[in-house]
Amino acid sequence: QVQLVESGGGLVQAGGSLRLSCAASGRAFSGVTMSWFRQAPGKEREFVAALRGNGVIAYADSVKGRFTISRDIAMNTLFLQMNSLKPEDTGVYYCAAFSRGDYTRPPTYDYWGQGTQVTVSS
Repeated sequence: QVQLVESGGGLVQAGGSLRLSCAASGRAFSGVTMSWFRQAPGKEREFVAALRGNGVIAYADSVKGRFTISRDIAMNTLFLQMNSLKPEDTGVYYCAAFSRGDYTRPPTYDYWGQGTQVTVSS
């Protein structure tokens, strides 16, 4: 059974940093696209960053230059380093794995974590 467990969320002031982790288990994740999404209250879930199975990295324009996605293959863990945080970065952050199409679209993913709350105060 595949499981994705996020951690590292919290409350931080604008300009601060957080590092999110997503521990994956249940099968091998090498060569698999893994991504981060976020959802603010009243809004749709939106793409944040992806580390594709071929090693290519992609970011949403809103986080380019501030967020960094990485993966520890040996530990089966996905990370999201978030710097220069802004109040508009507030939301629940989700880890997703196994995209079967457009990696920026949530419906294409087979597996999701439960999410971790990130709140950025102004």
